Amino acid sequence: MSDESDTDHLVQRLATLGDRVETGMDRRQFLRTLVSGGYAIGMAQWLGVDDFLTADDGTVPVVTALVRDDPDDPWSVRERTQNVPAEWYAAVKKAFEVNERLAQIAFTGYLGSAVIPGSYDSATATVSIGVSSDGHSVGDMFADIAEGIDIDVKTIIEIEDFRDSAESVEPRLADAVADGHVPSGVACETSSSLATLAPALYHPASERRFFVTAEHAFAEDRAATDGSLTLPREDGDAVELGTVTNYHPVLDVATVEPASWLAPASRIDAPSVPRVRGQFTRFGLADLVARDRELEKVGALSGHTTGKIQGVDAVTCFTDEFCRRGQIRWGGEMDLIDGDSGSVSYHRDPDGEDGEVLVAGFNNARTWWPGQSYVWGVGAYRLTEEHGYHF
Repeated sequence: MSDESDTDHLVQRLATLGDRVETGMDRRQFLRTLVSGGYAIGMAQWLGVDDFLTADDGTVPVVTALVRDDPDDPWSVRERTQNVPAEWYAAVKKAFEVNERLAQIAFTGYLGSAVIPGSYDSATATVSIGVSSDGHSVGDMFADIAEGIDIDVKTIIEIEDFRDSAESVEPRLADAVADGHVPSGVACETSSSLATLAPALYHPASERRFFVTAEHAFAEDRAATDGSLTLPREDGDAVELGTVTNYHPVLDVATVEPASWLAPASRIDAPSVPRVRGQFTRFGLADLVARDRELEKVGALSGHTTGKIQGVDAVTCFTDEFCRRGQIRWGGEMDLIDGDSGSVSYHRDPDGEDGEVLVAGFNNARTWWPGQSYVWGVGAYRLTEEHGYHF
């Protein structure tokens, strides 16, 4: 059976899945039914019978976000579902699978790839692949696994010729923190670098909260220091925030245990001071692309910017000997300058109150080669999948 026939068969199974779901099923039977209908087990375990019984004809439920029932209680996280067209879901799911296959094969010349979901009306998805000039013919190599999915191949030259420019910009320092809570989007410092604080990160297993920023801010000297992080302030001397509890170099994230009277806040230092209510899942990001929504960020150097999402579930193999998965590509390369690393991209919570946002992911790098222009960093959903943290 061809891949196109497989996709058509998947659509048929998804479109009629509600007819097969019965309230009398036990959990094992229900999960088996979902997986047989084309759902990954990671998503299937979050969905319930009611999600399928209330879906309209031709639609299926997907988990789009992890949100707090109580905005002041970071441990009240629940899954939010949304009904999407079955054909669109099947196309995007197939694109995710092709993208994963590319990352596993990692053929000569492969520099990365990303999924670009189409609109709901188009029910399509594209896999964008970056290759070096000595890369193989991708179209010939993957015709058998990518049937029914658009492939966009871009040749990237002189990837190693990185010339960073020093920007003369004053960092955004924290204002008075009399309440003891530090918002994201302000500068933080290691012994050798300046970076940007992200919103408070939580680990439900231990019910601990952390300051968090980019791991590479510690890279030059972390072996010779205790990995301490400090907060420069406008109204006083710098204050130590704490020491690193975990380095996650592949994800480019470092978590810091609070060591003083200061605590991380689920707030962003933007004019409206938005409150973080949760985070998007992989399909939640795909939904934003399908609806042509933009992301925002606040960096300690460049401040507030917005931009379109250029790819989700991306793989980047540009900067290290290993590839980074679960990345988001968005905006343009001018949306990130030195010192912005560790900031987060976010979008208004579609179902939340005014001023509430959901985190998309981190911003830790940018393109520097001709032909492409975007910021990238790991998606929040990947951090949850790998280590259990959530915003």
